[in-house]
Amino acid sequence: MVRAPLLDFGNEFRHTDVVKTVGLPNVDERAGQRAGTGSVGVPGTEGHTRAAIVRLLLEEGPITATAIGRTLGLAPAGVRRHLDALIESGQARAGRSAPWQQKGRGRPAKQYQLTAAGRGTLGHAYDDLAGAAIRQLREIGGEAAVTEFARKRARTLVDGIEALPAEPADGADRNGTAAKAEEIATALTDAGFAASTRRVGAGVQICQHHCPVSHVAEEFPELCEAELDAFREVLGTHVQRLATIANGDCACTTHVPLTVLPTPTTVRPDNASPSAVAQPATDATNDSGRSAE
Repeated sequence: MVRAPLLDFGNEFRHTDVVKTVGLPNVDERAGQRAGTGSVGVPGTEGHTRAAIVRLLLEEGPITATAIGRTLGLAPAGVRRHLDALIESGQARAGRSAPWQQKGRGRPAKQYQLTAAGRGTLGHAYDDLAGAAIRQLREIGGEAAVTEFARKRARTLVDGIEALPAEPADGADRNGTAAKAEEIATALTDAGFAASTRRVGAGVQICQHHCPVSHVAEEFPELCEAELDAFREVLGTHVQRLATIANGDCACTTHVPLTVLPTPTTVRPDNASPSAVAQPATDATNDSGRSAE
């Protein structure tokens, strides 16, 4: 079962608050405007015609090509050309009309409707709604409420994955860490993040090639921070975020070490002065402009 990211604000956060914050249009406003449907790669008036057909398939489907042409004032050949293109791209499908829908004699006419992929190309306001809801949550409960919400949401992403024990002794191999990282990637994919893992040196990287909440995470980095904390809890070790989609990178990349390096120790001779003792090297700074976490 696909697990979608959840919004859970508690009982004190009312539905009316969300509607008031987002400013949803009333029935009269919706009647006067329609959401954009987008026709990527279709130029000029062709794109507008394709968008109008998609809108009819959404609102009236299943619908015949004849009915589409009659509604939009288009020739049957032009309608079928657009329908064929939508079917070829997987955005629409065709089926025969039921006997009771058939008018007159002859073969039943084809009925066209959008597929799930076609619906996915339509514009929506989910990001606006989520952003407005979290802003309202912050007004009601402060930053602590946003942080707690982010933590609860992050835990749902890894729900059901058994956590590894805490870090072993220095120099020990972390048996099962790579497999656990793969479990996390599978759970993330089920939640819509298109995740995978890859071995890199002495570690493994969890790569999330898509983020369904990236636009919201740009405004609320608590979502990314809580997600990273959830990874740490499951893996039982420190992990480092190398890149995020919210920061403009092509993927969210998290590095997970597979070996715990020994902690260096220095023995100071009795006659050595404090200045003669070797000092630990400082970590090199990252000038990539990206936040590590």
